Amino acid sequence: MPEKGTELATIYHNPRCSKSRETLKLLEEAGITPEVVLYLETPVSRDKLAELVARSGQPAAAFLRAKEAEAKELGLTANSDPEAILDAIATHPRLMERPVVETEKGVALGRPPEAVKAVL
Repeated sequence: MPEKGTELATIYHNPRCSKSRETLKLLEEAGITPEVVLYLETPVSRDKLAELVARSGQPAAAFLRAKEAEAKELGLTANSDPEAILDAIATHPRLMERPVVETEKGVALGRPPEAVKAVL
């Protein structure tokens, strides 16, 4: 068992998002100092997105911010082809739902923030 604070965790974070900030705070309060990836500045690769989706056990559509203007312009909805969703998120990082937390136990979307407790 790792010492407190040494658990491996990554948060794909947007500091302007309240849910993302709440999730980061939840991790820190749990004694976890995650690697913080500012995915708007450092976009997640297409392959990594596919891995995150697969490990989450959720459909690609769960990772899509379908209400964003870019999603509407691209004609993407929750019913779109999963491969098209992943391609679009890789090309347009703003389309990625946030935050995403990855640990050795799995991947969870922080909506609500408490949902990430399942992978801690």
